[in-house]
Amino acid sequence: PKTWSDDEIAIDRVAPLFLAASDGLSLPVNRQLIRRDAHATRSLLRVDINNERESYAFPLAATASGAENEGAPIHSAAELSVEQRKKQLSEQIRLEGGRFSFNTKYGALNPFAIYYCLLSILLGVVWYAALTACDLLYIITGGRFDQKRLLPNYCNQMWGTLLMRLSRSYPKIVNKDILRTFYKEKRAAMFVSNHASWMDIPFMGTTIGWRNYKIVAKKELEKVPILGKGIKCGKNVSVDRSDRRSQLMTLKAGMQWLKDGVHLCTFPEGTRSKSGRVMKFKNGAFKMAHKVGAPIIPLSIVASGKVMPSHWLFPFKPSHSIAKVIVHDPIETKGKTEDEVATAAREAIISGLPEDQRPGK
Repeated sequence: PKTWSDDEIAIDRVAPLFLAASDGLSLPVNRQLIRRDAHATRSLLRVDINNERESYAFPLAATASGAENEGAPIHSAAELSVEQRKKQLSEQIRLEGGRFSFNTKYGALNPFAIYYCLLSILLGVVWYAALTACDLLYIITGGRFDQKRLLPNYCNQMWGTLLMRLSRSYPKIVNKDILRTFYKEKRAAMFVSNHASWMDIPFMGTTIGWRNYKIVAKKELEKVPILGKGIKCGKNVSVDRSDRRSQLMTLKAGMQWLKDGVHLCTFPEGTRSKSGRVMKFKNGAFKMAHKVGAPIIPLSIVASGKVMPSHWLFPFKPSHSIAKVIVHDPIETKGKTEDEVATAAREAIISGLPEDQRPGK
């Protein structure tokens, strides 16, 4: 027998309780101690699984105190109705973004997110005009001018830099001296990092700096207003993951850019991790670098998901003093197998991440 305090409950009526994690994994929980989050509402709890640092939020269906709740069932996230899930998400959004936060069918917003949106659109108008001018220049010159498409890259970089600065979202960059030393060698590299938020894209570009680089991106991004034009105008590498032929063309295009001395950057997970934890890596990026002998430069992006989780349309608070990018030493691909290179890059990225972003055990 144990006496529970007011902010604790014992799950002893469910064997087991399953909590659905955001990555689709169901976690069994039996007779676990659940502590009420200090900032949670009366109907929301956070569960610490096996004393690990990872928490999951779910509605409170039973408490240790209060006769009205005695014997009430505790439901898993999978058993919640659509309305209950919407209510839970709304509560989570208010906890994250403040009392003026609200949800939309496209994602959550609050005053800062709206400011970020308007700022990106305002800067985007100028960005779009500059990219249009670049397109006209390439048409007039028959593509003979600026064959490596450095001008569109500078336009993209200017938009991203101004947006980061004016929204106080510029991340802290650790070990920047590694890049300064590497750039003196006049070699192209493949930059790879973990991916948990849309903010990872400007964070990576900010870290690489004013260099000619191309992003290996999903073809769907070409449909995003303005951003899609930047991807196509700069001849970034787009891949259609449903088309095998497109994947082969992507491989060849990426290898050619590296041979031409242009950096590549990508997220080897292939998509954002909704839980924030590093997922399995795909081999495409490492295959490109390995075949041409280009080095891999791993980047650890920390806490981007804390300012813009997957359910937010724009970041809900500035990244300054929260997010950071850690640059790791280049990994040479010559004399190593493709798997050895991929493993070394993954281990380097994970080594720079906090516990709550590392792969689950």
